[in-house]
Amino acid sequence: MDVFGVLANPVRRRLLEALRDGPLPAGELAGRFALSRPAVSEHLAVLRQARLVTEEPRGRHRYYRLAAEPLAEVSDWLHPFERYWRERLTALRDLTEGEDL
Repeated sequence: MDVFGVLANPVRRRLLEALRDGPLPAGELAGRFALSRPAVSEHLAVLRQARLVTEEPRGRHRYYRLAAEPLAEVSDWLHPFERYWRERLTALRDLTEGEDL
């Protein structure tokens, strides 16, 4: 599954952000959204298929954990653009610092 396509959805990005600090049960994740639990479950399934999260059953609950390795693909793709923006921001700083405000 295409990581970029998965990350295009804001709900899935927010789910990943919620998991940055550690695993959370599905119910707690669902409670953070104004969506039905089945809708959140569908987003978690997509994240699982993309290998961005792992699922661990603990009793009656399912805990989700961030699996950040696939995000390396995104980082590799973004890296050349970081240089592009850094150069432009440096040029803007140089321009604004050289002007009398």
